[in-house]
Amino acid sequence: MKIQTAIEEKISTSLTPTHLEVLNESSNHNVPPGSESHFKVTVVSDEFDGKMLIARHRIINKILAEELAGAIHALSIHSFTPAEWSEKNEQSRQSPPCLGGAKREQSS
Repeated sequence: MKIQTAIEEKISTSLTPTHLEVLNESSNHNVPPGSESHFKVTVVSDEFDGKMLIARHRIINKILAEELAGAIHALSIHSFTPAEWSEKNEQSRQSPPCLGGAKREQSS
């Protein structure tokens, strides 16, 4: 199973989100073509109501523990309640460009 599919299925099953977007952003990084190592997850769920951001991230990290222990190198989490999502005009922030990962030449 593809990692992106596993992420989508696990979050959908665990949180029953009203909105879920899983973007594979690996191509923005210095990884081989076709990699599944860098993801951005936007989740809107009633489960986040009354929970601080760190608690929401812990929930998602626990759901994806197997993937985070293996294939996932980076995970950007954007978690909202339905009311917060509405206030954000149903948009999460864009990911910044990757600033690392490229091999640097060493000077002698």
